[in-house]
Amino acid sequence: MSSAWPTEIVAFDESAIGLSKGSLSLALILTRKAKSLHFPLDKALFVTAKGGQVAGLGGKAAQRVLNDHGVVRILSSEGGRTSRGNMERMNAYIDILNDLHSKGTLDLDQIEKYWVERVLAYFDAMPFSFKLDPNKSLRACIRDLLAQAVERQREAQGTMYAGAIMQHLVGAKLDYVTKGAVKYHGFSVADAPSNRSGDFLVGDVAIHVTTAPGEALIRKCQGNLTSGLRPIIVTTEDGVGGAKALAKQAGVDDRLDVIEIEQFIATNVYEWSLFERDARPTAIRDIIERYNRIVADCESDPSLRIEFDE
Repeated sequence: MSSAWPTEIVAFDESAIGLSKGSLSLALILTRKAKSLHFPLDKALFVTAKGGQVAGLGGKAAQRVLNDHGVVRILSSEGGRTSRGNMERMNAYIDILNDLHSKGTLDLDQIEKYWVERVLAYFDAMPFSFKLDPNKSLRACIRDLLAQAVERQREAQGTMYAGAIMQHLVGAKLDYVTKGAVKYHGFSVADAPSNRSGDFLVGDVAIHVTTAPGEALIRKCQGNLTSGLRPIIVTTEDGVGGAKALAKQAGVDDRLDVIEIEQFIATNVYEWSLFERDARPTAIRDIIERYNRIVADCESDPSLRIEFDE
């Protein structure tokens, strides 16, 4: 953390805020409101008319501050409204701001940037969640996980979370099958610069994992065939049709396999658990633990981790 941040704000963060979306929303909203008021601040201006609650809290209010700093990921829909202890936090925070003002060291723009940085740290620390819902098929549970990645991808604008999760889930499955013998790589490491035959090479099989199969991938598969390898494309449900169409257009549709990611993972989980209900959570936990080890080894973004929710 930067040494330029006010020590009083950092200490308040460590004691009262932390990586909590409700508390971070509170800090963002209070700081932005303070910028529109005269000092010393009157705490009564931060309390609802009926008293007992902090005024102005809400997800939209916090998001406006984040948007002003170019952050489009959604922090919270509640914006601290349901967090307990907000009145105590507000009182302590206003005291700190007033104290900084009296010392002539108050810089609300800098403090607002501090809280935005802390929100980004919260996003970095937030894993994806895999829930084994007994009312859903295993494929649907995997689909829900990938939907989280697509949503976060939309919020982050540019980070390919879905592709990274797919690649490392396949890597975790292969790690299980090969007893740790498979080589895996970071998601951003493309095949071409490293002269790799695919994302994974197991025996004579080159496995390509992608959310959006294109002509370049089909050419890669043609190169695999020329080299005596058997290509497999693992993709999304939407990507299967496109991959098959491109393969047919290239005249190799009967020489490569296209497998949908949900089926690719779910089928093995059923097999590893011997189709026993009580054994499925153990099989899923195993693959998620392997996935998280791969992420820790290959990626710099800890938010790619998956938390297993039975």
